[in-house]
Amino acid sequence: MTMRHVPSSDAGHFGVDADITTAATIAPSFYVDEAAHALARERIFARSWQWIGDLADVTQPGSLSPREMLPGCLDEPLLLARDAGGELRCLSNVCTHRGNLLVKAPCHAEQIRCSYHSRRFDLRGRMTFMPEFDGAKNFPSPADHLPQVPLERFGDLAFAAIEPVAALESFLGDVRRRIGWMPLTQFRLDPSRSRDYDVDAHWALYVENYLEGFHVPFVHADLNQLIDYGSYRSELFRYANLQLALARDGEAAFELPPQSPDHGQRVAAYYFWVFPNLMLNFYPWGLSLNLVQPQGIARTRVAFRAYVWDASRLDGGAGSALHQVEMEDEAVVQAVQRGVRSRWYRGGRYSPTREQGVHHFHRLLGEFMAPTAPTSRAAGA
Repeated sequence: MTMRHVPSSDAGHFGVDADITTAATIAPSFYVDEAAHALARERIFARSWQWIGDLADVTQPGSLSPREMLPGCLDEPLLLARDAGGELRCLSNVCTHRGNLLVKAPCHAEQIRCSYHSRRFDLRGRMTFMPEFDGAKNFPSPADHLPQVPLERFGDLAFAAIEPVAALESFLGDVRRRIGWMPLTQFRLDPSRSRDYDVDAHWALYVENYLEGFHVPFVHADLNQLIDYGSYRSELFRYANLQLALARDGEAAFELPPQSPDHGQRVAAYYFWVFPNLMLNFYPWGLSLNLVQPQGIARTRVAFRAYVWDASRLDGGAGSALHQVEMEDEAVVQAVQRGVRSRWYRGGRYSPTREQGVHHFHRLLGEFMAPTAPTSRAAGA
């Protein structure tokens, strides 16, 4: 048998057939080739929206809050700034003089001052003062102001992007329409239920595992007792998809209002994935937000953040044992990481009934990794 060679020149050639019944999975080189990993940083993550936290500490005029866009991958220092008029902006948190980080902790201020050489900016990002620059020609110029970064919000969750291919609504609009009846602005972060996990695997393998319920009966025995696997289904959108889990008889489920599209069903969980690396898991108690952060070609950090809506429902149903489910997922994902490096592994096929989400993900990966920018065509087209 001829062993597989993984040439770096293949980076960017990851197309997957649109017909799931005949398609083969994405080329294994996507998981092991350093050139492909570097290309993904610019073509996937720099062109998509990234969650940068909530807005709890920037509600008042004069609020400043430093953030970092996708630490370990994009590593872009950002600054949320609310000016005296109440307008919120996302600015670069890097001084335009010599690159010093400007704000290192949340605070309230009337201006932004660099601690290195005292360059100053107003809360709109415009440079207002710089000592010892007498005689400098063509100074100041627009390049001396802080760049403004695209910023949008979903409830009280903030999203920023470098060069997004579409507005945030294109990524999260279907989520909003499905669960818009929930009072998202009333959800509150619970630090005691939030933590980070480090996984020895490629980030896309972690996402793939999330995107199918196929493994639930075989990997998550306890979870399988809570949800109705037979009715478990996936719904695909342009830049997102949903796995809808219905509760078994007697198990915890949402009390859905008449305006919910799912009224009359006993929904245990809404598992939303937003391309490329965000999971929004809605349970009767609230939201478990998971941000997948590539740390290297075979190292991933997953930030779990719990936003509680109804604390009385925290200990029941599909959202009650998330740490156990995470440990079970990590074990299998790390085993797959070892397997995809095999010289004999050439990729596989998709289950047409259970792996629509994985196929959708791979199609988007191929689209973004291609030399031309993605367009707004319908999902699955």
